[in-house]
Amino acid sequence: MAFMEMHREKLKHNYNFLNNLFQDNNITWGIVTKLLCGNSTYLKETMGLGVKQICDSRVSNLKAVKKIDPDIETIYIKPPAKRAVRSVVRYADISLNTELYTIRILNEEAIRQDKIHKVIIMIEMGDLREGVLGDYLIEFYGQIFNLSNIEVVGIGTNLNCLYGIMPSQDKLIQLGLYKQLIEARFKRKIRYVSGGSSVTIPLMIKGILPASVDHFRVGETLFFGKDLFTEKIIRGMKNGIFKLHAEIIELTEKPVVPVGELGKNVAGETFEFDDKDLGKTSYRAILDIGLLDISTDNLDPVDRKVKISGASSDMIVVDLGTKKPKYKVGDLVEFKLNYMGTLHIMNSNYIDKKVV
Repeated sequence: MAFMEMHREKLKHNYNFLNNLFQDNNITWGIVTKLLCGNSTYLKETMGLGVKQICDSRVSNLKAVKKIDPDIETIYIKPPAKRAVRSVVRYADISLNTELYTIRILNEEAIRQDKIHKVIIMIEMGDLREGVLGDYLIEFYGQIFNLSNIEVVGIGTNLNCLYGIMPSQDKLIQLGLYKQLIEARFKRKIRYVSGGSSVTIPLMIKGILPASVDHFRVGETLFFGKDLFTEKIIRGMKNGIFKLHAEIIELTEKPVVPVGELGKNVAGETFEFDDKDLGKTSYRAILDIGLLDISTDNLDPVDRKVKISGASSDMIVVDLGTKKPKYKVGDLVEFKLNYMGTLHIMNSNYIDKKVV
């Protein structure tokens, strides 16, 4: 049976590395846990590291967080949908916002729940996902400050997630200037300039992060140790926190080239084969995991002799080569996962999740 492992000590190592880095730079940070898909076992491991803020884009995940620790500060990291406002106010202490309409109904709901709901206003800085345009910022803030149960605690931006626009000194300096402009105009202090995410960490390591940026929301670099500029592991961090193990349920020597008329498979793919492979055989293993759980593009076999041949909804076929393999039916094949692969596995109810 296929299962996922989280390696506790590697996760702890990465957390301590980042926490020390942020403390040295006087930066507050929260862990983005959307990758964990609300899994209580993995949430407890992550929250047990000493984190003060949890950020997520699913209300159900924040509900799971609050069930574990009602006192931890939670941030809902996308503009709330109207139908989610009641739950956002209940389970998120802070939400990221870009629409006056939404903030007004958040205020109404906060009044009903007798709460002060905090907001960070996201600014458009070029990636064209969520964000208020700079030209409308003063007018926007002016209307929010009049709402009785809304507290503006930050200004923020998101980069790299949609079109891959990378953060730069210039963009983040501009974000800091927006904060100064708003504080001067309205005589209000804004706690956070939330301009940091995993992709911004390399600027901090190089010492070129503007001092005004004082809040980060970090997921991928914590869980994968990656520099998102170079796609390499940051020196001093670890990869391999998540490993997938799939069981061999059939292992047989079979022809390399399929027999019969070729058409599209269940995933809509068509294949071509080289005539020189006609008559050749190799050892092929079937694994107990399939496209329902993960795309093969997001899997990387730890054993370099294992090659992925294809997949159907519930099974993946791997080629083990022409020589009799070391594997047998019932053995496990280990895979490394990228971010999207881990996300898909975490979102699958059919894959067990373990901590080692």
